[in-house]
Amino acid sequence: MTRCMDWVTCAYSAACTGIAGQPSGLCMAHLSPEQLQGALGELAPGRLLDLRGTIVNSELLSQVLDATGGRPGRARLDRVRFTGDVRLAGVTFAGDVSLDGARFERLASFFGARFEGNVSLAGARFSRELSFHGVTVRGHVSLDRAVMCRDALFGQVVVGHGLSCERARFDGYASFDGAHLGDGAAFRGARFGRTLSFRKVTGQAGFEAAHFAADAYLSATGRLSVARARADGLLDVSVARCGLDLRRVEVAGTTTVRLTDSQADLEGAVLRGPATVTGRGRSMVTSLRQVEAANLGLSGLDLSACRFAGLAHPAGVQVKDCTFALTPRGVRVSLRWPMLRWFSRRRALADEHTMRGWSSPGDPTSTTPDRLAALYAGLRPSDHATSADFAFAAMEMRRQAGHRWWLSVSWLLCGYGMRMGRAAAWVALLAALTAAAVFWGSASHADRQAEPPNPAMHP
Repeated sequence: MTRCMDWVTCAYSAACTGIAGQPSGLCMAHLSPEQLQGALGELAPGRLLDLRGTIVNSELLSQVLDATGGRPGRARLDRVRFTGDVRLAGVTFAGDVSLDGARFERLASFFGARFEGNVSLAGARFSRELSFHGVTVRGHVSLDRAVMCRDALFGQVVVGHGLSCERARFDGYASFDGAHLGDGAAFRGARFGRTLSFRKVTGQAGFEAAHFAADAYLSATGRLSVARARADGLLDVSVARCGLDLRRVEVAGTTTVRLTDSQADLEGAVLRGPATVTGRGRSMVTSLRQVEAANLGLSGLDLSACRFAGLAHPAGVQVKDCTFALTPRGVRVSLRWPMLRWFSRRRALADEHTMRGWSSPGDPTSTTPDRLAALYAGLRPSDHATSADFAFAAMEMRRQAGHRWWLSVSWLLCGYGMRMGRAAAWVALLAALTAAAVFWGSASHADRQAEPPNPAMHP
């Protein structure tokens, strides 16, 4: 007998990795019919089931399940090779189940099964379809580094303490629609070869650094992270009452993001296809810094705290029905020219608030008046009022950069031609001064005419 990993292997041949039973020294797959009946007789509901490394066909699996009354206890099935269909409908595992490194050569259907503990399928390989649809697991499920060569169905699954699929590979269609994931799901570094449907999922999920080789549809009620992920097809994301992390995501196809009472961060995203971000309720985008998107639509969003510094194509951003930060109103006295300044209320980017010190400080090197002027000039909101405010802000930033002295004169006299009330005030002031001068001159002349002649002046 030889040792393989942490169990004594079958004495039938050196190639067999099945755990050896006592006193025969053989795994369950190589027992004689009489020996097998004796081994099955030792099994009972709720007791340990240990088939590590064993080759299990459909007949042997059925006999084992019958011997346990369809309710095995702790199940140690690491590196088991299932050569036939695996159907576990109606089976309840009373303890933890370990299937690390297992091989499923045909259908693997856990539909209708129940797990009272944790389930580990780390490194498992499914050559045919995998169905986890409707399964209930009270503990945690691990599919880390697992390979699913065909379709994988996890719809309506209920997992009490979360699902982990880090660096897993889904070569076929993958569905998690309607899943309840308890403590959440982790798909860090996972690869999806065909369409992923992750709709109406309850719980948070993380797809950090995942690769979507086809279309991906993601919808969750908990925090959703797609940071540093890469999508070769379209990416469709919907979240409600939670946060969405899209930092440094890279999408080749169409990007559609729907927010409901949620907030999203797109800093550093590369969106090569058409992209839209729409909001309902109190939805906001917190950052568009360093975003590269030639065609990006923003609608129904709160952008009052959104940072735009480094936005690659501001002219490609269409803004509709969005709210922005407002500048403070009042009079300021400064030692710089002009010493007396007055501010009227207008819409502005959060980057300008940071640069002027009107809000909490950000990265001092990320925003300059020149960059802000380019942003204001490139962005084209749909409503006239915001567009006019941005045009004014573009001129204001150019003046702040000190490019042309006449901008200061234009700002002072007429607000760059967009504050005609200011020009009217100057005209009124000039008219008043002129009238005062004329009145003063007339009064002085009248006084001189009214003075009596001095007798000393005439002999």
